[in-house]
Amino acid sequence: MVIVTDTAASKLRDLLREQGTPEHGLRMGATSGGCSGVQYRLAFEPAAAEGDEVLEANGIRLFLDTESSELLGGATLDYEDGLMGAGFRIDNPNVASSGCACGGSCSC
Repeated sequence: MVIVTDTAASKLRDLLREQGTPEHGLRMGATSGGCSGVQYRLAFEPAAAEGDEVLEANGIRLFLDTESSELLGGATLDYEDGLMGAGFRIDNPNVASSGCACGGSCSC
């Protein structure tokens, strides 16, 4: 299960409408790389790929491949907009040690 906060869901819906693709879903992924060992990725896609886990969280369709589903289980996707910048942030309870300060990777 992945949680999408109200703020993140609202921003995602806005972005999908702006792109003219409100029917698309969000692919959430976790792959090897980044400064902490696992790097997060987010991308809009029209449909799930074969073998994907498909979830719905706060009105947003999420697509996760098998490896990402294991690494992101229980994670929360949020959107922050502040003086230091704006962007999506993943709070992942599966982080084994410390995550990266940028919030874009973790050691899971």
